[in-house]
Amino acid sequence: MALQLQLRTVSGLRGRADRIAKAAFRGLSFYTRVLENCEDEARFDETFRWPVASNIDGNEILEIQVFNYSKVFTNRLIGTFRMVLQKVVEEGHVEVMDTLIDDNNSAIQTSISIEIRYQALDGTVGTWNDKEFLETPSVHSEGDGRYPLETDSLLSGHRQSTDGSVGKSNQQSTERSFRSRGKEKTKEHKAGKGVFSAMKLGKARPTKDDHRKQDEPAVLEAEDLDRKVMRLGGGLDPDTISLASVTAVTTNVSNKRSKPDIKMEPSAGRPMDYQISITVIEARQLVGLNMDPVVCVEVGEEKKYTSMKESTNCPYYNEYFVFDFHVPPDVMFDKIIKLSVIHSKNLLRSGTLVGSFKMDVGTVYTQPEHQFYHKWAILSDPEDLTAGLKGYLKCDIAVVGKGDNIKTPHKANETEEDDIEGNLLLPDGVPPERQWARFYIKIYRAEGLPRMNTSIMANVKKALIGENKDLVDPYVQVAFAGQKGKTSVQKSSYEPLWNEQIIFTEMFPPLCKRIKIQIRDSDKVNDVAIGTHFIDLRKISNEGDKGYLPTFGPAWVNMYGSTRNYTLMDEHQELNEGLGEGVSFRARLLMSLAVEILDTSNPEINSSTEVQVEQATPVADNCTGKMEEFFLFGAFLEATMIDRKIGDKPINFEVTIGNYGNQIDGMTKPVLRRKKEGGDGDEEESELLHNSSEDEADEDGEMVSVSSSQPMKPLVTDRNYFHLPYFEKKPCIYIKSWWQDQRRRLYNANIMDKIADKLEEGLNDVQEMIKTEKPHPERRLRGVLEELSSGCLRFVTLADKDQHHSSRTRLDRERLKSCMRELENMGQQATTLRSQVKKNTMKDKLKQVQNFLQKLRFLADEPQHTIPDIFVWMMSNNKRIAYARVPSKDILYSIVDEEMGKDCAKVKTVFLKLPGKRGFGPAGWTVQAKMEIYLWLGLNKQRKDFLSGLPCGFEEKKTTRGQNLPSFPPISLLYTKKQVFQLRAHMYQARSLFAADSSGLSDPFARVFFTSQSQCTEVLNETLCPTWDQLLVFDNVELYGEAHEMRDDPPIIVIEIYDQDTVGKADFMGRTFAKPVVKMSDEQYCPPRFPPQLEYYQIYRGNSTAGDLLAAFELLQIGSGGKSDLPPIDGPTDIDRGPILPVPLGIRPVLSKYRVEILFWGLRDLKRVNLAQVDRPRVDIECAGKGVQSALIQNYKKNPNFSTLVKWFEVDLPENELLHPPLNIRVVDCRAFGRYTLVGSHTVSSLRKFIYRPPDKKAQHWNMTGEIIVNMEPEVPIKKMETMVKLEANSDAVVKVDVSEEEKEKKKKKKKGGGGGGGEEIEEEEPDESMLDWWSKYFASIETMKEQLRQQEAAAAEAEEKEEMEIADGFKGQAKNKEKSKTPKDDKKKKQQSAPELPEKKNKQKIDELKVFNKELETEFDNFEDWLHTFNLLRGKIGDNDDNATEEERIVGRFKGSMCVYKVPLPDDITKEAGYDPTFGMFQGIPSNDPINVLVRVYIVRATDLHPADINGKADPYIAIKLGKTDIKDKENYISKQLNPVFGKSFDIEATFPMESMLTVAVYDWDLVGTDDLIGETKIDLENRYYSKHRATCGVSQTYSIHGYNIWRDPMKPSQILSKLCKEGKVDGPHFGPGGRVKVANRVYTGPTEIEDENGQKKQTDEHLALTVLRHWEDVPRAGCKLVPEHVETRPLLNPDKPGIEQGRLEMWVDMFPMDMPAPGPAIDISPRKPKKYELRVIVWNTDEVILEDDDYFTGEKSSDIFVRGWLKGQQEDKQDTDVHYHSLTGEGNFNWRYIFPFDYLMAEEKIVISKKESMFSWDETEYKIPARLTLQVWDADHFSADDFLGAIELDLNRFPRGAKTSKQCSLEMVTNEAELPMVSIFKQKRVKGWWPFVARDENDELEITGKVEAELHLLTAEEAEKSPAGLARNEPDPLEKPNRPDTSFIWFLNPLKSIKYLICTRYKWLIIKIVLALLLLIMVALFLYSMPGYMVKKLLGA
Repeated sequence: MALQLQLRTVSGLRGRADRIAKAAFRGLSFYTRVLENCEDEARFDETFRWPVASNIDGNEILEIQVFNYSKVFTNRLIGTFRMVLQKVVEEGHVEVMDTLIDDNNSAIQTSISIEIRYQALDGTVGTWNDKEFLETPSVHSEGDGRYPLETDSLLSGHRQSTDGSVGKSNQQSTERSFRSRGKEKTKEHKAGKGVFSAMKLGKARPTKDDHRKQDEPAVLEAEDLDRKVMRLGGGLDPDTISLASVTAVTTNVSNKRSKPDIKMEPSAGRPMDYQISITVIEARQLVGLNMDPVVCVEVGEEKKYTSMKESTNCPYYNEYFVFDFHVPPDVMFDKIIKLSVIHSKNLLRSGTLVGSFKMDVGTVYTQPEHQFYHKWAILSDPEDLTAGLKGYLKCDIAVVGKGDNIKTPHKANETEEDDIEGNLLLPDGVPPERQWARFYIKIYRAEGLPRMNTSIMANVKKALIGENKDLVDPYVQVAFAGQKGKTSVQKSSYEPLWNEQIIFTEMFPPLCKRIKIQIRDSDKVNDVAIGTHFIDLRKISNEGDKGYLPTFGPAWVNMYGSTRNYTLMDEHQELNEGLGEGVSFRARLLMSLAVEILDTSNPEINSSTEVQVEQATPVADNCTGKMEEFFLFGAFLEATMIDRKIGDKPINFEVTIGNYGNQIDGMTKPVLRRKKEGGDGDEEESELLHNSSEDEADEDGEMVSVSSSQPMKPLVTDRNYFHLPYFEKKPCIYIKSWWQDQRRRLYNANIMDKIADKLEEGLNDVQEMIKTEKPHPERRLRGVLEELSSGCLRFVTLADKDQHHSSRTRLDRERLKSCMRELENMGQQATTLRSQVKKNTMKDKLKQVQNFLQKLRFLADEPQHTIPDIFVWMMSNNKRIAYARVPSKDILYSIVDEEMGKDCAKVKTVFLKLPGKRGFGPAGWTVQAKMEIYLWLGLNKQRKDFLSGLPCGFEEKKTTRGQNLPSFPPISLLYTKKQVFQLRAHMYQARSLFAADSSGLSDPFARVFFTSQSQCTEVLNETLCPTWDQLLVFDNVELYGEAHEMRDDPPIIVIEIYDQDTVGKADFMGRTFAKPVVKMSDEQYCPPRFPPQLEYYQIYRGNSTAGDLLAAFELLQIGSGGKSDLPPIDGPTDIDRGPILPVPLGIRPVLSKYRVEILFWGLRDLKRVNLAQVDRPRVDIECAGKGVQSALIQNYKKNPNFSTLVKWFEVDLPENELLHPPLNIRVVDCRAFGRYTLVGSHTVSSLRKFIYRPPDKKAQHWNMTGEIIVNMEPEVPIKKMETMVKLEANSDAVVKVDVSEEEKEKKKKKKKGGGGGGGEEIEEEEPDESMLDWWSKYFASIETMKEQLRQQEAAAAEAEEKEEMEIADGFKGQAKNKEKSKTPKDDKKKKQQSAPELPEKKNKQKIDELKVFNKELETEFDNFEDWLHTFNLLRGKIGDNDDNATEEERIVGRFKGSMCVYKVPLPDDITKEAGYDPTFGMFQGIPSNDPINVLVRVYIVRATDLHPADINGKADPYIAIKLGKTDIKDKENYISKQLNPVFGKSFDIEATFPMESMLTVAVYDWDLVGTDDLIGETKIDLENRYYSKHRATCGVSQTYSIHGYNIWRDPMKPSQILSKLCKEGKVDGPHFGPGGRVKVANRVYTGPTEIEDENGQKKQTDEHLALTVLRHWEDVPRAGCKLVPEHVETRPLLNPDKPGIEQGRLEMWVDMFPMDMPAPGPAIDISPRKPKKYELRVIVWNTDEVILEDDDYFTGEKSSDIFVRGWLKGQQEDKQDTDVHYHSLTGEGNFNWRYIFPFDYLMAEEKIVISKKESMFSWDETEYKIPARLTLQVWDADHFSADDFLGAIELDLNRFPRGAKTSKQCSLEMVTNEAELPMVSIFKQKRVKGWWPFVARDENDELEITGKVEAELHLLTAEEAEKSPAGLARNEPDPLEKPNRPDTSFIWFLNPLKSIKYLICTRYKWLIIKIVLALLLLIMVALFLYSMPGYMVKKLLGA
């Protein structure tokens, strides 16, 4: 639906000038190109198209204005032409020739000639015979005048036009200035997939010299435009300008070709490394009594178990498991992670399942950071659906693929109160209460199956009994969430009918994304898969509030896999399993899926979760749509680049769709043609016409399909490739096939795909503009958003059309609704976003738009298949060689443009690839064949214009039958028109190529292919950045078709780069595509299009990028005058390169003289070359043919630094920085006899960061004038405010009482626990300075770090929320309400955060902190490459497959140095500067590189998350440090069985830089026998740190103190450091003034001036001031940079055997002190804190209301024999029992019993430390840290059977509910409702007494009270306990009195008869009867045995 205008000519113009015309309709204006120096006639010949969203009304107006164009002034209007479109609307096509009118509406003599076409939405108007619908931005017909910019006023100076132009206004002018040259290079250059997207340099703005040459494109520069905007003023806001895509600017592109895809290799199916790490931390609220839980962690088939914890419902494990896999991604992500808790498992029995949780790996991988951290999994019992929740399991799960790095949150003390409900292990958007659901997968029937058995047996059978059987026994297997179900086997059937349903029961929403459906062939030996299909649940359901449950079909799914011919060993069997891209159609399956949520309260429900299979009702035949006849037409226009291995035999091509067209192995049935009766399609036709020759017709006289071309013998192109002689005769194929008509699904997908392609292209443009630093990318982004919103609105109107189609499934309806909702929403959001795009918000908005793109791609993928994909196979000798697969939707025809497939009726370039695994790796990268193929697929009845998109100028050749039938398809096309061209390929240079030789370099040459010709550049040896500078000329290139089509749509050029080898054939290094710029013989060779500019093209090797090619291509038509008319080739003639032509002058870049200065510092870590050590290395630098050599290092071992530091050379470089050639660094070793060996090389691909840019003069002056006073208030740490005491009502001084860290830690818990007892703790005494140690500082810092992270997250979330609100509501002012509705919790947080900002008067010392970096220091400070850079030297081939030769392994050493590039001559101000030393050039003030002795002090704090190294899933880590010759192994201090060891050690090493500068810190695993294994290591380059300006030698602390835990570590005091920095940076200062002021440069800092020594004496000092300046050194002008603070860095540990996957992290820091300075003090003591010894005394006084468990033997009364058991560390370790209170009838028990638990406690971490042997075989004790929890249990004692467990309570000693005063007040609330109750900590209270409830779970899993206990807890330190000892139980010292127990236990003495009656009659009645019977039996047996022998004797002797 569009209006198209062709503006032909404007004649009768006056004078001579540059002309430009503008056409406007419905507020969207287009400009033509500028015609320069026209006289009376201007021939524009341009086509513009307006897509219209609503029908054009007969009285709308089209306006055309013609201007004289001026670069400087506004354009002058010549005249206007306006036309009412009534006639156009009626007739659809009008040609007009008319005069223009001037401003006064009077006609002038200038006339205009135009042609207008229009097609309405419903196709009512005219026939549409035009080319493809060009993707111009469609504009909604309301003519939105929202954007205030009026450009006509810019371009014409006339203000009268008010066409409300939609901000597209100057789209053309600015657009053109971007793509300045690229007027006709439009579309193809902006490949969606980055094909041509390289860096569009060709379209960069012309340089300033060009301005003088007058050849720049005739449009306004963006800057001029902005200036105009400013000048015109008048409410114009540059922030609203937007740019449409280039396609909208000039649409004379016929677009008959679609884009090729450059990435060749299928990435799916290739195995990769994955590591899954799971930490099981603890479980809570497990259901069951007194259990011994074990957790089983299962990933796929592998299982691992935790240790067993005895009798506890909340076990604490903290165990870490790692699973390593090497499988393809698809297999990995479908594996199920299953966590199950098992009760009482041991060697003999498998235990009983408590509950389990499962999710697939893919769900974890899609999480942010690929992980769940500290989340609670909900356990449920799959055997019992009605039961509900079985407990919670807290764990971390992370999935790491190669190259992913996971940022684990910093491992600090996990002390936060666990909010279980808020941290569930579920992805976002999944509700916490998941319900059980049934998944019904119905399998109806299948068809088109291949044969799967050999036919030998079948033939025998046929011969014997004459029956003919199908050779396949299919059944369907469905796998989902770790369970499998399968249908019955249908014997011998190619078209099996099942009508069965498979039922899975699973939680909903399931955490497993895909259902795998596989048709398998049942076989006696082994079943094999025939085909596999995956259903992604996310695509067939929608979780929104208007969403729907998963639903599917009934619909056919197509299955693809290996080729259909049956072989015993199918090499592509994996394809049938669903790995990799299928290469052939296998079968189609009719199925449906439905989900029903179970109502678990319903008693009839079957509660098993086993998979069930049952019969299903068959569906009607027409439910999947009406059978329609489809027609597929294809034409092969070119087949080139055919691999030489197959070039010697005739080749033909076969096209198949489903089984139609497949002649070798389609079907094995005899042909049974069923004609369709009236189209009701009772039986689908799946058979195939066999071997029909082309001209025979079948019985109805219809056409017969021709599915393959005639075999032809290929011709030689060059030594690698052949081509088929498809010159003027192009073979065609056509196939008729029958499918259900479900085109609507594909149409909707196509519309969305096109919107997405357009969006992707736009985003590529924007990124391109950012990358090449073009002006105003934000305008282009606005254009993209406009196109997006209009596209979305268009979808909503189109998709809504045929809602009521009988065969639409529920999924079709629901998907349509949700797609329309989504797109409508997206359209509105895009409009809102557009108005928010500003220069500064650009980056965020770009991210959001990328999310739109992902969403669109997701929505466009249609889960219910219809027509199968088309396969094009290249056959040689009837064998299938290589294939291409074309999705059917891409070539599907529709009358509505947007619905048409993107490649329908277009010439598409496809590259055929090898099937399956053969296509992996290098073999798959060589093109098997390149084809230009034209495809059209549509309903047979629509087939009249199936040839419309072919290049014109052909005759059709038909078979004899169809000679005179007009619609009969041709079997070949004969082209009568051909054009002759010359192609010029200007191959300038390539960079960052692939290293193909063992030297780490290549010998590259490029081979250029165009149609059937190819040529090579010369070979350049040993380089990765060849500058060929060569012009390749292809003469007499013949192209078939009309000339004008060639101009807009030339074929593509393929460029392949090879590495020349002396022996063997050249190695393939990469490939790229290009489109030439075309000049027809009647065009001028002049700007703006010619000469073409060099452009970068991205080179691909497989799927990965392998460099860039800088080149330009032009295709020049050879006219009637022959070659003499072509522009001459004027290259620089002085180069004597023989026959090689250089790139001509207008195309090669403009060069200037640059000087390159190189700083040579030294070489490091050089490895051996050919087994010999490097001894005398030298560095050669080369750039653009010039270069310099370093001094020779005489003895690399003694001193690897260079003697001469700075050298330089001059070179001619392009002025355009983006064209700068790379700089090559090569290191050679000078051996004896003048031999040189290459050690390694490095390529600096971009010199940009080394280009010197003189500082801005203006910027330098402002900060040199006047003083800036920097008032340094001590920074307020991000801390929670503890208490604030107002002094009196009127004073506003606030005193901050700063409670020490440890107290804080504890109190924080209490606060969270609900403010109880908030008042009492404050009075506690403050711990004095001596209590604090380095760890206090460390933990305080970690808290701060976490708080900062939390705040950042909160801020980010808030911003995002606000953003989303704005977008969603379009600024409806709802943001305010949002703020109000923030939860109160957030409010509290806010208050707490803002509190510390009040002015404080400190009366207490706050803990000093250091900075904890949760990454390496290097990343924070840019690798410390502020002036000294490190270049890795590489050598050796790059590995092809992912496994071998990674970048790391190719590194053979490092070169340290730097470079500086600048235009000569240098500006004066540098050379004139004081102290300028010319020998150092630009590198002034660098230190000397002589060897220097340094004391290196390495502090290792701790390691976290180590990879387990032993079988038991643990490791015994110790530290090993290596620096130069020093090798420290701290083996004797290994830490047993720990994955999170705290080392707390420091090591001093003396080292000499530069020889010993690489520090390696490794963590090894200690083994009793065998060698120790490396867990992981980290390397630190100390030299860069030492010399860095960031001063990384010793971190600057926050405060200066001379004693205590925070003592100053550096031998230099702050003031000395400051003076040194000022001197080195030539900064004036420091000047200390009175009153605590210091002046540096022009900054004045203030601060405190007193310091306290150990004795508390105050002294005056300047150190605080100096330190203040150091901490803000980055603010000092010119010399300032951030200094490294006192810190702890977290470094990842890596293991060379597992490259790229983190093996744990190490927290550490390094200090360095030069030996020629005063020695530093002793190292800080960071040894781990020793736990403090405590003793906990628990007195159990009484119990009450304990449930009565026993019936009395004698009287039948209920009673219990009560005792209480308690433990602190664990049941095995220290359980203690009271004595038994026998026969309690009321549940009351009296004990007066004391337990004593001594324990070691770590205050800071709130953990009890225990050491014990893990098992009897353990070598040594392992240290465990467990939470401090006291467990009390009440039991019923039994004499003979096991004691019965009655109830328990766990008290966390840090936070437990205060006991009730009396037994009455003690209730279940105390356990269930902890949040509201006051909590106490025994460590604060010291002594607590009260009543606590015992609880257990009843049958329904409800908690119930089973008793109450009165107890007293008393905590003493070990010293206190010694002073006042107490005895266990009731013993001395301090004995407790005996309890007073009633004598109820002897009741049967008093009433013997009653007891005996009870015993005999009730209790033991049956037992007595049984015993009597047994005795009788026994007597009988005895008698029998007694009399037997005598009887036998009698019988035998016959007595």
